[in-house]
Amino acid sequence: MLDRIVLLLTGLVAIYVIYRFMQDSKRVGSTPAHNAFYIMSFGVLLIAGLLLIARGEAVLGNPLVVVVAYLIPLGLSLGLVWEFYPAKGKGYMIFGIIGLIAIAVTRYVGSHGLGVFVLAFFHSIAGLLIFFLPISIVKSGRAPGAFIMVTIGGFLIGVGGIALAFLKAGSPLPFLSEETIFVILEPILLLMAIAFTWGFTKKMLADKTKV
Repeated sequence: MLDRIVLLLTGLVAIYVIYRFMQDSKRVGSTPAHNAFYIMSFGVLLIAGLLLIARGEAVLGNPLVVVVAYLIPLGLSLGLVWEFYPAKGKGYMIFGIIGLIAIAVTRYVGSHGLGVFVLAFFHSIAGLLIFFLPISIVKSGRAPGAFIMVTIGGFLIGVGGIALAFLKAGSPLPFLSEETIFVILEPILLLMAIAFTWGFTKKMLADKTKV
């Protein structure tokens, strides 16, 4: 019961931040590409949470879960790159699409080891961008200090993603059992959603005051 409550709270946080991005897009008169990517990420998080509520942990047995789950860090990292480093946006989007295809293919073709490596590689790249870019952005004065919460969210999404990758490959981490991973996954999703929401909403408020 508690896990469902945590997932429900995660969904509500996702709905809230999607609403804030939509309001921000309305403020500027259109939906910027980076906002679209952010909305995609939290939309996937919302759907994932609802599926876990409806079907429980059994949904994690679907090979497509890790493919869809990659859209969360991909969308967030792509949004950050597109918003703050637009010249590199298209290049990183191509890289992300290649990663999405590679992750999907290795779900069905190749060894478990290859699947783990491909997923961990592309997931780690996205996670590192989410972790380090906000630090650089805050230091350069392009976002308020609270935007550093996105970095914390990036750390949490990295931990959850890597644990899920090993779990899906049938190779739980040596110090984490399968049961433990299931127990910590829902709280990680909630804390991650809160951290991202805090950082992004504070930035949107700061942008609004500049107008």
